[in-house]
Amino acid sequence: SSGINAEWPLRPGNFELGSTISMNKLMTALGVGAVVMGSAGQCLYNVDAGEAAIIFDKFAGVKSGVYGEGTHFRIPIIQEPIIFDIKSCPRSVAVKTGSKDLQTVDLTLRILFHPDPTLLPSIYTNLGKDYDERILPSIVNEVLKSVVAKYDASELITQRDAVSQNVADNLTARAKTFGIFLDDISITHLTFGQDFVRAVESKQVAQQEAEKARFHVEKAEYEKEAAILTAEGDAIAAKMLSNAFNKVGDSLIELRKMEAAEEIARNLSYSKNVTYLPKDKGMLLNLPA
Repeated sequence: SSGINAEWPLRPGNFELGSTISMNKLMTALGVGAVVMGSAGQCLYNVDAGEAAIIFDKFAGVKSGVYGEGTHFRIPIIQEPIIFDIKSCPRSVAVKTGSKDLQTVDLTLRILFHPDPTLLPSIYTNLGKDYDERILPSIVNEVLKSVVAKYDASELITQRDAVSQNVADNLTARAKTFGIFLDDISITHLTFGQDFVRAVESKQVAQQEAEKARFHVEKAEYEKEAAILTAEGDAIAAKMLSNAFNKVGDSLIELRKMEAAEEIARNLSYSKNVTYLPKDKGMLLNLPA
């Protein structure tokens, strides 16, 4: 009646148009929500246990603050967190150097290290995140060559504890200047050149030969002394026998004969194949008729 059709929203074409508009609004709202959530996520970053973080600002550079474990805020796009591992990390460094007596020495040093958390901004600015690769091989090489040059090859073996302590003291002080703490230092491998090994083997063989020769000399001396003592004993015994013969004449000889006869008779008495006969009478004469 007024020129307006009250049923127009129920027409199929108009109903589809209204649904499309509602879906567009929903998608727009979801998109805005996703952008907001993504932006919120970019404003946060996490630092795990055993780690520390510094912030690099594209306008101000590396910030001086150090952030520990937990969740922290940053300005997206402008600020970027740099995460450092501050736990003790192992590293082995092999060095070839020379001893005081010019022997070739191969050493392997194993160290446990971690950065000083308070100096992470300076470490990142001056050395980068791979600070250990830049610093540790060079200072280990420098310290080992300096310390090993003070000892002879044999002293490196016999005074190994003193060598390790000297290396640890010098290396700890050297690493500290770069903001690196050394938790443990140990020499895990120590070998010498082939010339030194052959020299040691030759020396050992010579020592063994000398010991063998000394043994033979000592044995000969002992045998000589034993022979002298035996001869002296025989001479004293002969002299004593001579004196005895001079005093008692042949009586001592007769005594010795009797003792020998007694010993022989006792030994023969245990034999079953021996029969004793009277001295002056025959066995057949005593048989009954």
